[in-house]
Amino acid sequence: MTPNADMIALKKRLSRFCRETIESRIATARQAMDSAQEAANAEEKSSAGDKYETARAMGQLNKEMFARQLAGHLKELSEFNSLNTDAVHQIVTPGALLQCSGALFFFLSAGLGKQTVDGQPILFLSPHAPLAKTIINKKPGDQLTFNGRVMTIESIC
Repeated sequence: MTPNADMIALKKRLSRFCRETIESRIATARQAMDSAQEAANAEEKSSAGDKYETARAMGQLNKEMFARQLAGHLKELSEFNSLNTDAVHQIVTPGALLQCSGALFFFLSAGLGKQTVDGQPILFLSPHAPLAKTIINKKPGDQLTFNGRVMTIESIC
C-alpha cells in the first residue's frame, strides 16, 4: 500500500517531535550539569573537612553523570540529523515510518520509546535497536513480530 498524504504529514510531525524532544533533553542535561557544578562550587569549607570534600566529590560525580547524558543526547541528535526523514521509503530503512496491522506505527529515527503524538501512539526506534535491525529491508506485506504479536507491514513512508 502506498503511503497517503496523511501519513507523510504525520511523518513530518514525528520528525519535528523527535528533534524537539532530543533538543529538550540536551538543554535539561546542560542545565543539570551546570547546577551540579554550581552546587559543588558553593559548598563552603567547614571545620568538618571530610564533609566538605565529600560534598565536592558528589557534585563532581553528578556533573560527570550529566556530562555523559549530554554526550549521549548530542550523539543521538547528530545521528537523527543524518537520517533522511523527508524521503518516502519503499522498504524499511532508517528514517522510515511504518504502519502495521492494528494501527501501530514505528518510526526508525531515535530511541525515544513509545510516545503519543497527536493522540496516536508511536514507537520511536533507534536504527541500532535490535527490533529495528530485524525489520530493516522489509516491505509492505512482510510480517514482523513485536511483543509476541505477529503484524503485517501495511505501508512505509
